[in-house]
Amino acid sequence: MNGSLDIDVGRRLKELRQAHGLSQRALAKRAGVSNATVSMIEANRVSPSVAALKQILAGFPIGLAAFFSHEEGAREKVVWRADELTEIAGGPVSYRQVGGDLAGRSLQMLHERYERGALSGRTPLSHQGEEAGLVIRGLLELEVDGDRHVLRPGDAYFFDSRRPHAFRNIGDGELIVVSACTPPSF
Repeated sequence: MNGSLDIDVGRRLKELRQAHGLSQRALAKRAGVSNATVSMIEANRVSPSVAALKQILAGFPIGLAAFFSHEEGAREKVVWRADELTEIAGGPVSYRQVGGDLAGRSLQMLHERYERGALSGRTPLSHQGEEAGLVIRGLLELEVDGDRHVLRPGDAYFFDSRRPHAFRNIGDGELIVVSACTPPSF
């Protein structure tokens, strides 16, 4: 029998939804279907059409091929080695992200590296959410709402990301910061 016909669609959908940290109601809202539809599919009380399943999977997002090719017993990746971090910006400022695709995620974690004198941009940043960080090495000048703060190794920050903010390396060497923001902003 064809492997894709043997898949427990309801169980697979439930596992995928839970792995993305979504309730049935949240997935239904994202996908534009009723909560009852998601519930009945997960309980295997109805078998969705290809079109209906595709619409629901768009709420993650994940395609049909990825849904049906999922390996039984496969687990969500938990550990990323240093060489597996995803570079999302290069040059004088490097942002290396923990994890790959953050679709459906509510948190983004970065290993940030600023060369001597580097800054996060000429214009202060402002975006939805919150962010926090910890200085590992170097001297960070953090500007939030026009107020400047100097942070040294071991110092940390936490603020509402809607407040205009900027980061600058004011030390003689490399600046290393580990940060997190929610929701992902890059």
